Amino acid sequence: MEKLKIAIQKSGRLNEDTIALLKDCGISINNGTDCLMAQSSNFPVEVLYLRNSDIPQYVRDGVADVAIIGSNTEYEKNTGNTIVLPLGFSKCRVSMAVPKNVQCNEVSYFNGKKIATSYPRTLRTFLENNNITAEIHEISGSVEIAPSIGLADGICDIVSSGSTLFKNGLVEKFKVLESEAVLIANPSLSAIKQNILDQLTFRIKAVLDSRSNKYIMLNAPEESLETICALLPGQKSPTIIPLHKKGWVSLHSVVQESTFWEVIGQLKAAGAEGILVLPIEKMIL
Repeated sequence: MEKLKIAIQKSGRLNEDTIALLKDCGISINNGTDCLMAQSSNFPVEVLYLRNSDIPQYVRDGVADVAIIGSNTEYEKNTGNTIVLPLGFSKCRVSMAVPKNVQCNEVSYFNGKKIATSYPRTLRTFLENNNITAEIHEISGSVEIAPSIGLADGICDIVSSGSTLFKNGLVEKFKVLESEAVLIANPSLSAIKQNILDQLTFRIKAVLDSRSNKYIMLNAPEESLETICALLPGQKSPTIIPLHKKGWVSLHSVVQESTFWEVIGQLKAAGAEGILVLPIEKMIL
């Protein structure tokens, strides 16, 4: 049976987040110690564990069919793969930074300066868009030490919490690119593999939608229904169940994770009681 080959980061945070996503999608991966390839026992996929920077080209060359990778890496490699779906996790940014004792309030500071980076294409595009002429030093790792050893005046590198910059005496100044995990695919998949990818995408969307929403149940007086229903539209409208207590109903609906604290306060103000908020395991829209 033909299988979809999916490439993921060999190790690191993105690897962990990806394995967790596949598990939540009901895909069991038979992992071995230091294994470079693993099979799924219940879904037609093979997982390839590869070096992060190599993944986009492997997908473009057809060694892997799809991959989960940071959008910043795909942008940097510019391989022409199809971005199938943004995944919303492993968020970070590519930013420019300088030593903390340097006065740098405008991008023009970098005119004529030396910049160390592992993202030369991304940096070059940013500089061109801002009419900056600078000398780019491409480094494959430990970019943060470049200013302290006199190799560069500043750096352009991936930033998450900013702790690595702080430890190396650097200050983040300008955001170059936002990034998050994305599902990418070779643009020339066979019909069979495209069908498997469609099934995988369906499962991933169900998991991501469940993560960004909460299931909510509450009791409310009937006279407050219009106000409360306006706060809880759900996918179509809230489910309303009459209670034994006359004049009261139970409402069931879905609320977005990003706004549910604000909504909870509004519900209480409208007369809602006995509010229960529960996680959703899967959500099929």
